[in-house]
Amino acid sequence: MRHCINCCIQLSPNSEHKQQVGCGGGPLHGHLECPACRGENKIVLRVDGKQMNLLAVLEVRAEGNESWGRFLRFKKGKRCSLVFGLMIMTLVMASYILSGAHQELLISSPFHYGAFPSNPSLMDGESLSDTKEHHHQPSVNNISYMKDYPSIKLIINSITARIEFTTRQLPDPEDLKKQELHMFSVIPNKFLPNSKSPCWYEEFTGRNTTDPYLTNSYVLYSKRFRSTFDALRKAFWGHLSHASGKHFRLRCLPRFYIIGQPKCGTTDLYDRLRLHPEVKFSAIKEPHWWTRKRFGIVRLRDGLRDRYPVEDYLDLFDLAAHQIHQGLQASSAKEQSRMTSIIIGEASASTMWDNNAWTFFYDNSTDGEPPFLTQDFIHAFQPDAKLIVMLRDPVERLYSDYLYFASSNKSADDFHEKVTEALQLFENCMLEFSLRACVYNNTLNNAMPVRLQVGLYAVYLLDWLTVFNKEQFLILRLEDHASNVKYTMHRVFQFLNLGPLGEKQETLMTKSPASNARRPEDRNLGPMWPVTQRILQDFYGPFNARLAQVLADEAFAWKKT
Repeated sequence: MRHCINCCIQLSPNSEHKQQVGCGGGPLHGHLECPACRGENKIVLRVDGKQMNLLAVLEVRAEGNESWGRFLRFKKGKRCSLVFGLMIMTLVMASYILSGAHQELLISSPFHYGAFPSNPSLMDGESLSDTKEHHHQPSVNNISYMKDYPSIKLIINSITARIEFTTRQLPDPEDLKKQELHMFSVIPNKFLPNSKSPCWYEEFTGRNTTDPYLTNSYVLYSKRFRSTFDALRKAFWGHLSHASGKHFRLRCLPRFYIIGQPKCGTTDLYDRLRLHPEVKFSAIKEPHWWTRKRFGIVRLRDGLRDRYPVEDYLDLFDLAAHQIHQGLQASSAKEQSRMTSIIIGEASASTMWDNNAWTFFYDNSTDGEPPFLTQDFIHAFQPDAKLIVMLRDPVERLYSDYLYFASSNKSADDFHEKVTEALQLFENCMLEFSLRACVYNNTLNNAMPVRLQVGLYAVYLLDWLTVFNKEQFLILRLEDHASNVKYTMHRVFQFLNLGPLGEKQETLMTKSPASNARRPEDRNLGPMWPVTQRILQDFYGPFNARLAQVLADEAFAWKKT
C-alpha cells in the first residue's frame, strides 16, 4: 500500500509574495491555480511506470522576469520552505537511482505489507517427484518486504494471544434427526452382518423401463458424469434381488473416508489405493456430498441449488454394491468371501474441514459456532467408520493451493499480499469471536483471498475426535509418503485390513508416477518469498505444536532445521 504525495509550490511576483501549496490534488487557497492540477510545466518523478508509485511531484515556477535578487529578498520562512522541498526531491531521486530503474524504492511506506519466500522441500502437496531445490536470486521486493515483517508479526502475535482450543459441545442425537429427517428415514440403523462395507437391501419400486438415475443431481448438473451413469444403467437390472414379487437393490455407504486435506496428496493416495482389488471407490472421486451437495452447493459463490438427496449419493456406490450383491448371492463360499471382503471408500478432501453451509441451514448457534458439523452426521450412521487424513506442512500447502486455484497474475508478490490480507481479516475476526467461530465463519472464509483456515489442522482434528476415537484415524504426512510410497501404502493396507498384493501388483502401485503434480507453468513461478514463508511459519506454529501434541509425534510440528 503506497501513499502518493503531490506537492506544488508557486511563487507569485506580486508584492505580497504569496505562496500556494496543494497536496494530493486538493484545492489551493488564493486566486492562483495550482500548476500541478493543470498539468502545466511540471516535473514528475515516476517509479516503475505504475500508478501507485508516484511518490512526489515538486514544481517551482517563477513568473515574469524574476531574478536571484528577488529570491534573496524572500522572507526567511519562504526560503526555508523552498530549500526543504528541494531536499525532499533530492532524497527521492537518490533512492530511485540507487534501487534501480525497475525495482522498489528504498524508502518504504509504513503501510506497505510485503511477502515472505519459501524454498519448499516439496513443491506441491500432490506431487511426489518434484523435490529438487529451487534456487532464485534474492529480489529487491523480498528485501523491502522484510522491513515490514515487524508490522505483520504484531498481527500474528495478536492472533496467537487469543488462540484457545476449547472442547465443542456435542449436539443431541434427536436434534440431528430433526435437521435431516429424510436422510435418517433412508439409512437404517443396522447393516448386513456378512459384508465388510455398511450395506442393506431396500425395495425398488420402479418398472423395468424406469431409468433409476433419471433424476440424479450429479447427472443433471454435470455432463462429465453422464458416461459414468450410462455404465451404471447397463448393469443395474442384472443386480436386483427378487422376493415375494418385489425387487430389491443393495445400497451401501463407504467403509472408510479419505477426509483431507486438499493439496496434501489425497489424489495420489486415492489413485494408488484403488489399484487394490479389494477396494472400490465411489463412481466420482470427490462427491463432496456431506459438506456441499446435500445443501445444494456446487460453488458457494453461485448460490444455492436444489439439495442433492441422499439417494443421489448412494447411487455413486452402485458398482461396488453390484459386486457385493454377487458375493452375497454366490453359491460357493470362496466367491462369497471374495466379494463380501470388498470395502468401499470415498475421497472428498473437503470432508474434514468444510462446514461453510451451516450458516444457511442451522440456527441456534452459540457465539457464532456451528451447532452441527459434518462428522456428527457421519458418526450417527457409521460410528465405526475408518478415517484417513493426509497432511503436509501447512505453509507449503497454502502456496500449492494458491498456485492451483489462482486464475491470473500469480506470483510470489501477489501471494505475499494475499497472505497479508488474509492474516488481517483473520485477526479482525479473532478480536471478536472464538477460534472455532472464526475457523468455521463462512463470511470470513469467502473473504480471505487465500484459504488460510484449511491449514489449521489441529482445530479440525480435535473436533473430529469429539465424536470418533483416535484409533479410527490414520494420519499420514505427505513428506513421508513422498520419500517412501511403499511404506505408506503398507500402513494403509494394515489400517484397512486389506489382503497382501502380489509382487507385480505392488510394483505397479508403488512405482507409478505421482498424481496431480504441479503444472509446469506454476513450477516456473518458483517458491514463495522467504519472508512470506517466515510469516506463515509464525502463524501456523502454535497450531502445528498442538497437532504434534495430540498425535504424540513431533514430525507434525514441521519445524524447519
